[in-house]
Amino acid sequence: MTSLSDDVAPAVAALDTIVSLGKRRGFFFPSSEIYGGINAVWDYGPLGVELKNNVKRAWWRAMVQERDDIVGLDAGILMHPQVWVTSGHVASFSDPLVECATCKRRYRLDELPGGEDLTATELRDERIVERLGLVCPNDGGPLSPPRRFNLMFTSHMGPVEDEGSIVYFRPETAQGSYVNFRNVQQSSRRKIPFGIAQIGKSFRNEISPGNSLFRTREFEQMEMQYFVRPGDAASAAFEEWLPRRRAWYEAYGVAPERLRTREHAPDELAHYAKKAVDVEYRFPFGWKELEGVHNRGDFDLGSHARATGENLEYFDPVTEEHFIPWIVETAAGADRAAFTFLIDACREEEVRGEKRVVLGFHPELAPYKVAVLPLLKKRADVVEIARRLRDDLARDVMAVYDDTAAIGKLYRRQDEIGTPWCVTVDVESLEDGAVTVRDRDSMMQERVPVEGVKRLILDRLAEARP
Repeated sequence: MTSLSDDVAPAVAALDTIVSLGKRRGFFFPSSEIYGGINAVWDYGPLGVELKNNVKRAWWRAMVQERDDIVGLDAGILMHPQVWVTSGHVASFSDPLVECATCKRRYRLDELPGGEDLTATELRDERIVERLGLVCPNDGGPLSPPRRFNLMFTSHMGPVEDEGSIVYFRPETAQGSYVNFRNVQQSSRRKIPFGIAQIGKSFRNEISPGNSLFRTREFEQMEMQYFVRPGDAASAAFEEWLPRRRAWYEAYGVAPERLRTREHAPDELAHYAKKAVDVEYRFPFGWKELEGVHNRGDFDLGSHARATGENLEYFDPVTEEHFIPWIVETAAGADRAAFTFLIDACREEEVRGEKRVVLGFHPELAPYKVAVLPLLKKRADVVEIARRLRDDLARDVMAVYDDTAAIGKLYRRQDEIGTPWCVTVDVESLEDGAVTVRDRDSMMQERVPVEGVKRLILDRLAEARP
């Protein structure tokens, strides 16, 4: 594992740079902004929704499509409330909360100045605020002792709001995989080891969300639960999945030096975990978790079996053994991953004395794969070729037509939103039947017959695919 003392500069020094670009170019906006917004909820714009969808597709391809031992599931957001009692979320899914006596603002203890490096044991110490002399970062007022704040959103099901009608918005997708273990295993005839993968919305009532898309109250998870034999088999699977998940980010363009792994200390482990390691990324606001890999043992299936009386054992027909499988989990966020790819792709260059902002997305993740640009938008014959070419490309890839500026500005616009290739149709195209294809990263241009453009783009996409 990378030493935690190692540090590198972030890809972008200031978070505001990304937030400004994200809004200006249509990646993401504050939710309900015309009403003043709602804290820690974001809406994805035309480019952002494409980026996030591409991230989810890339994850699904790596975790399900390209493997023969993992299948998919889409469980409901609302589940029987007893699920969350059994899983431990009702009792222990909480963060340490402190409140300022003067301004009444509330903070997570571990995100206060001076509290960032506290151990899990120290976070539970009722005298830790007094002992460290921590004060409110807003007005310097005194802070209350820490208390536990449950992060689950609650609602009511049915016409009467009482305790019997309480339901929870799920804080993770994982429990849907556990309660469906037998359904999935039997219907898909899977043998151990095998996995269940899910992408879906989750909700957490965070005390102090922030840093744009990094920590939000509504988010989308990409989680995989890998069911294995107890003991050493789980340890071996854990050691295989950890480097594989880190390598996935590198394969899609994240700089290796801005990734590291951090193992959870014994007093930091969740109640279900036998081992947990985070893949961390160097964000503009420090090293933060990008994805977690966990050895959950048999806690989950064992707990649900005891609570329901259902038999969740697996029968191995070869050894004739019955056992509760252990679980190795990979837990990532689609929003956080998309945010990371956006940050890491951002660079500023000087080209012939002018500034060029580029989002150097991996082609698989880029919102638009190709932009078709007419050199003369008032020439109907040039525009006709450009529009026909864009429509043909759009049958296979996300393609955009743009004629709203001079060609130089159009190139810069596509560079800033990460489009890998631009195709320019000019007057010569009417004579030679060819167009100019420009590469985003090298800025090299080549003349290509119109009928060969789609094949060229598709071949380059295939070559770039990990």
